[in-house]
Amino acid sequence: MGGFTTQFAVALTVTISLAFVSGCLGTAFGLFLAISKGTAQPRLNSVVTAYTTVVRGVPELLIILLIYFGGTTLASKIAGRYVEVNAFTAGVIALSVVFSGYATEVFRGAIAAVPAGQTEAAKSLGLNAWQRWVFIIGPQMLRLALPAYGNLWISLFKDTALVSIVGLTDIMRVAYVGAGSLRAPLTFYLAAAALYLSLTTVTLLSIQLAERRYPALGR
Repeated sequence: MGGFTTQFAVALTVTISLAFVSGCLGTAFGLFLAISKGTAQPRLNSVVTAYTTVVRGVPELLIILLIYFGGTTLASKIAGRYVEVNAFTAGVIALSVVFSGYATEVFRGAIAAVPAGQTEAAKSLGLNAWQRWVFIIGPQMLRLALPAYGNLWISLFKDTALVSIVGLTDIMRVAYVGAGSLRAPLTFYLAAAALYLSLTTVTLLSIQLAERRYPALGR
């Protein structure tokens, strides 16, 4: 593989950075949408439902292409000249959108599973809405959401490979270029598979560790 070893190392950091930034943004937005969906405002609930339906119903690859080319078109019109959106930026936005769409439903289900009596007990103790979320609802919700949330992170690391189609030099892109340059597709794609498997395995072990260390609901 020669000099491609260094390229794979750089691409690995790009992939990890892309997944981490997208996952954090998607988590924050997904939690916000899940809380919003739990309000008693029909219009807001409808907007959030429409958002999650569209995001989960459209292929991730198509969302990446729409944001990349749509962003390039919009930026070019604003600037009055051709402006190409950075592939990493487009990937972060697209994957954050996808992650938030699925995370919203994961968090919503976990919030709904927290016993209503917990909230009532917190109110009786004089805790305000913020304190109830931080000390009562939030911790229990996170414990219930952990398994499904972990699966989202595993899928996110695999979905980063799709961003290579718009030119991002990630693991998949390096494997594609190397396979064509040295005419050794099996070697390069197996190397890429090993790297992705390493990332998803570390993620899986981290989630399992968190589940074991996190106090079980009701203890």
